[in-house]
Amino acid sequence: MDSILIIDDDILLCKALAEELHFHGFTVTYASNPDKAIADIEQHSFDVILLDLMMPGKDGFYFLRLFKEKGINAKVIVLTAYSTIDTALEAAKLGANEFIAKPYEIEDLILSIKKVLQPA
Repeated sequence: MDSILIIDDDILLCKALAEELHFHGFTVTYASNPDKAIADIEQHSFDVILLDLMMPGKDGFYFLRLFKEKGINAKVIVLTAYSTIDTALEAAKLGANEFIAKPYEIEDLILSIKKVLQPA
């Protein structure tokens, strides 16, 4: 079963998304604060990380740099309500595999997850 980590400061979104993804057969962990997110990535390996860009304190760009620094091999899908070409390009430069604007359809997210999980 593929494992997913959701990093988003919106706890209600985390819970709802985790439930939906679990229903689709994924093992899901979520972190709505930076310290828990850091602990999760240090203690567990994940196949996919769903990452919000705009969060108070440590934003998504901080986490993208951290993943690169720590050699985290998970596929990263950025989910953001602040979608611009510049943010998408910066996220891609830092290792994001997909960039999805909020709001999104869950079916589209599931397709993106399955896409990044396919062998290259």
